[in-house]
Amino acid sequence: MTAIIQKCTVEDLQELQKISIETFTDTFQEQNSPEHLQAYLEKAYNLEQLKKELANPLSHFFFVYSGQDIAGYLKINTGSAQTEESGEDALEIERIYVRTKFHKYGLGKQLLQKAIDLALQLGKKKIWLGVWEDNKNAIGFYQNKGFVQTGAHSFFMGDDEQIDLIMIKTLS
Repeated sequence: MTAIIQKCTVEDLQELQKISIETFTDTFQEQNSPEHLQAYLEKAYNLEQLKKELANPLSHFFFVYSGQDIAGYLKINTGSAQTEESGEDALEIERIYVRTKFHKYGLGKQLLQKAIDLALQLGKKKIWLGVWEDNKNAIGFYQNKGFVQTGAHSFFMGDDEQIDLIMIKTLS
């Protein structure tokens, strides 16, 4: 499936919130309590928080479109916007989500390639992300794309502490 990837702006705030909540819920609701999920959604995806993230010049959001539909999105961070200290030679993929009805069309691969292309344009030597240790499909996807686990960190779903695996891909 050929898709169009476009950078998000503050004018996209409402759509960004909508797709963020939808895709995160679809991905994690089965493995988490409604209370923990709701607490996370309210903290991470409230309009003020998303507006602040959109305004950060070291963070970038992109929508992937299938026809006229927003099918998914990507958030990358560089420099001090990264959620872990990873150095100036690194780019973080903080969020990469595709709506359920658009799974299996290669859109996740296209979003990942967008992140890699941006990292190379910016002269980065590595790209990294955190992925929940129980998200076996995502871990397999990233391993298939050359990412290797190098560590782990805590991630809080509400007040439920979970473990994200840190995975890095070295760029040539």
